[in-house]
Amino acid sequence: MLSLLAILFLGFLGWFVAGRFGPVPGDPHRGPFGPPFGFLLVLLLIAGLLAAARSLRGLTVPVAGVMEASGRLAQGDYTTRVREWGPPEVRSLARAFNEMAERLQAHEQQRRNLLADVTHELRTPLAVIQGNLEGLLDGVYPRDDAHLTPILEEAQILATLIEDLRTLALAETGTLELHPEPTDLGALIEETLAAHRGRADASGVMLDTQIAADLPALDVDPTRIHQVLTNVLSNALRHTGRSGRISVVVGRQPAAGAEERITVSVTDTGTGISAEDLPHVFDRFYRSPDSPGSGLGLAIAKNLVILHGGEIGAESAPGVGTTVKITLPGSRRGRLLEDPDHRPGRSSAQHER
Repeated sequence: MLSLLAILFLGFLGWFVAGRFGPVPGDPHRGPFGPPFGFLLVLLLIAGLLAAARSLRGLTVPVAGVMEASGRLAQGDYTTRVREWGPPEVRSLARAFNEMAERLQAHEQQRRNLLADVTHELRTPLAVIQGNLEGLLDGVYPRDDAHLTPILEEAQILATLIEDLRTLALAETGTLELHPEPTDLGALIEETLAAHRGRADASGVMLDTQIAADLPALDVDPTRIHQVLTNVLSNALRHTGRSGRISVVVGRQPAAGAEERITVSVTDTGTGISAEDLPHVFDRFYRSPDSPGSGLGLAIAKNLVILHGGEIGAESAPGVGTTVKITLPGSRRGRLLEDPDHRPGRSSAQHER
């Protein structure tokens, strides 16, 4: 591009000089510039035009390739890619197109995986409900509590799954509305543990807590944080055997020059998670082969924590146990709750308190 501009500049300079100092009409031998200079000027102009045509072709051909690929992408071919060549600006355009196509392809694959997973999860309770109802209607089963209870239980599983899917979808799209209010996190954790003690006692699992006495009131949605704690505790109970222990430790994490953080660590002595599976525990529908859960609990917990401006992570060793650590902002408001550009949008499906 710079060489083209140089040629055109020289051609224009030659034209200007020839026009100002060139031969006088009727006397071609007057003036400092004669026919040789005019011939050189013509050559420069021709070279400039050829360079312009070549440069234009080098620009239009790759751009045309991006336009053609855009048409294929619009028709649903997410495998479309373009070659990154041509001027730097066009290479940047092609690179941006390829990155966009890769993201669209990944999102399409996630959509298909989600559809397949949802179909699989819905099929089991629906099959149980349908089979039992057909047996009752055909007279194969008597219409008593022993045969009606499994139908009710599967219907409740189905309702929970649908609500979990709704919560996850709203959280992932940023349309889940939070209702923050000053909350005593210690009291909320004690309340959540109390709701799980019956199940823990029945499983022979001990629950204990260690809560710092000077916790500040957090401006969070208590219902959603309760949901986070419930999902994490339920997962820990599911993988902790008899005579096991689950410990919940809550404390303050000072940070010099930054806002204080509140940490909640849930540690169990369960089966643990392999190093290969650990990076995927917060993926939706991920679960170990022996897990009876839907694989949505930790995915929902992650999204709800992120919506509050916090973080969540897991550490584990097979046969030793797992620790899930939740970090929440210790200021009066979390990052996403105070920034209007990141505030979750209002949804027509309001969160029922």
